[in-house]
Amino acid sequence: MLWTLLKILLFVAAVAGLTFGAERLMNADEGIRVAVGGMEFSLGPLQAVIAALLMLAALWLLLKLIALIVASLKFINGDETALSRFFSRNREQRGLQALSEAMTALAAGEPRVAMARAGKAEKLLGKPALTGIISAQAAEMQGDTARAAGHYRRLLEDRHTKFAGVRGLLRQKLATGDGETALKLAEKALQLRPDHEETQNALLALQAKRRDWAGARKTLLARQRSGGLPRDVYQRRNAVLALQQSADLAEQGETARAQEAAIEANTLAPALVPAAAAAARAYVAQGKEKYAAKLLKKAWQVGPHPDLAAAFAELSAGESAQARLARFKPLLDLLPDHPETRMLKAELMIAAEDFPGARRAISPLLDGTPTARVLTIMAAVERGEGSDDAVVRGWLTKALTAPRGPQWVCDSCQAVHGRWVAICDNCGAFDTLTWRAPAETAAPSATQTEMLPLIVGRPASAGRSEAMADAEEDEAVAAAAARPAN
Repeated sequence: MLWTLLKILLFVAAVAGLTFGAERLMNADEGIRVAVGGMEFSLGPLQAVIAALLMLAALWLLLKLIALIVASLKFINGDETALSRFFSRNREQRGLQALSEAMTALAAGEPRVAMARAGKAEKLLGKPALTGIISAQAAEMQGDTARAAGHYRRLLEDRHTKFAGVRGLLRQKLATGDGETALKLAEKALQLRPDHEETQNALLALQAKRRDWAGARKTLLARQRSGGLPRDVYQRRNAVLALQQSADLAEQGETARAQEAAIEANTLAPALVPAAAAAARAYVAQGKEKYAAKLLKKAWQVGPHPDLAAAFAELSAGESAQARLARFKPLLDLLPDHPETRMLKAELMIAAEDFPGARRAISPLLDGTPTARVLTIMAAVERGEGSDDAVVRGWLTKALTAPRGPQWVCDSCQAVHGRWVAICDNCGAFDTLTWRAPAETAAPSATQTEMLPLIVGRPASAGRSEAMADAEEDEAVAAAAARPAN
C-alpha cells in the first residue's frame, strides 16, 4: 500500500515538473539555464525536451530499481518468491497486453493478427485456457476448421474451459451435418451446463430430428426446470412432442400407449388442433364418444378448424346427410358467424341437398375477398340449384386466382404444408406451424382446389368431349363440397 502511494506521488511530482518545465521553455527566448552546485548549464529548447525525456527514463529506471531492491530485501528476509514475482509481474503485464491485442484484432476481423497475438500471450502467460478460445475462433474465421478443432480439444483438458471446448466442437459438427457426433456432444455439454439455453435448443432439435420424442421431452423438462421456458410455452411444446410420440407409437402397433399420449397432448395444450383431433379419435377408439364430442366442441370454441370438423364427423359413421347436419348443429351454434362455421354449414347443407340454406350460410363470406374454398362452395351451390354451366364455371374461374385462405404455414420459413407437422419439412424448425393465410397465394391448397385448372377452360380440341368435362367438373365440385362431411 505504501509503495503504491509512493509511486502515485512520484508520478504526480513528475507531471508537475514537466508542466513547470514546459512553461519555462515556452517563455524562454533562447533556452533555459540550469544552475546546480555552483555550475550553470544553458540549454536550448530542443535540448531541454531531450533532457526532460531523459529525466523521465531515469525516473522509470529508478522506480524499477527501487522495486527490485524492495523485492531483494523481502527475499533476504525469507520471502522465497519475492524475486520470481517481481520478474513474472512484468511478463504477465506483457502477456495481458498481447491478449488484449488479440481480442481487439479478432473483433476487428483480423484473424491472422489475432492468432499471432494469442500465440505470444500464451507463451508469456502459460495459460492456454485464456488464449485457446481466441485462437479457435480466429482459425474458424480463416476457414481452418482442423486447427480450430485442435484448439477446442485442448480446452477439454481444463475443467474451467471444458464446456467451451465441447460447445465449439458441437457447433462444428452441426455445421458439417454430423448429427450422430453432435448429439453426443450436446448431451455432454448439457451435463456440464444444464442451464445453458443454446445447448438445450441444439439437443432438443437433434433429438426431434432423430424422432427421439421421449428424450426430447426430458430435455424440454430440464430446460423448464432451469427457468429457460415459461410454463405455457413448456406445456405447448411438451404437447407437440407427446403428439408426435403418439403418432410413432401408433405406427409401431402400440395402440394403447399411442392413445394415452394423444390424450396427454390435448390435456397439456387444449388449443392445439391436431392434439384435439387425435385425442378425440383416441376416445372414440375407447368407446367414449361423449368425451370426444365434448373435447371437440371445446376446441372449436377456441378456434374453428377443418380438422376438428373432420374428427367430429367421424364420431358417427354411416349416418345420413340430414342426420349429420342435425348432429353438427350444437357445434355450429357455438360460433355461428365464424367463417369456418359458415363454410362447414354450407358444405353440410350441400350434402343434405339444402342448396338455398347453403347459399344463405355462405353469402356473407362473398363480401370483400372470398377465398378459393368459398368460391368453390358457391359453384357447388349453383350446380345443385341447376344453374347454367357458364355460371358454375364462372365461380370456379374466380377460385383459380382467389386467396387460398388459412393453411398450415411455417412462421420461420413461410413454407405451406398440407397437414400439420411438428418439424417443418422445409427448414427443420420445431413447432413453428400456425393456421393462417400464407404470404404467397400460389402455394398448394389445403382445400383440394388444385385440380380446378384441369377442368375450367380446357379446349374441346384436346381430345375430350364436353360431356366428359362436365362430368369431371361435377366430380371436382362434389369432392370440394363434401370433404368435411364424409
